[in-house]
Amino acid sequence: QVQLVESGGGLVQAGGSLRLSCAASGSFLTINDMGWYRQAPGKQREVVATITSGGSTNYADSVKGRFTISRDNAKNTVYLQMNSLKPEDSAVYYCAAKPTGATTWTYWGQGTQVTVSS
Repeated sequence: QVQLVESGGGLVQAGGSLRLSCAASGSFLTINDMGWYRQAPGKQREVVATITSGGSTNYADSVKGRFTISRDNAKNTVYLQMNSLKPEDSAVYYCAAKPTGATTWTYWGQGTQVTVSS
């Protein structure tokens, strides 16, 4: 079993930056991919960025060039550096993890609120 705990959310002005962290505990040796999703009020949850155990990354078009996902396997932590934030980035951000061999995101964090004011 894996537990994911996010931190780093908050209120920031447009154009500002935030760094989200997600610490994994438990049987993390079974984790392959990790990712960040977000959900704004009235909208579906959407993928923001993903990273494999080997460091390959993918980003949603809306955040390319502004957000950077990274992971520190020694600390069992994945990060999301968010720069040039826009009001439309406001959402609850969730960390997710996919066990080796899984085809779906199995483990989820509790979410952290990001609010960008205009």
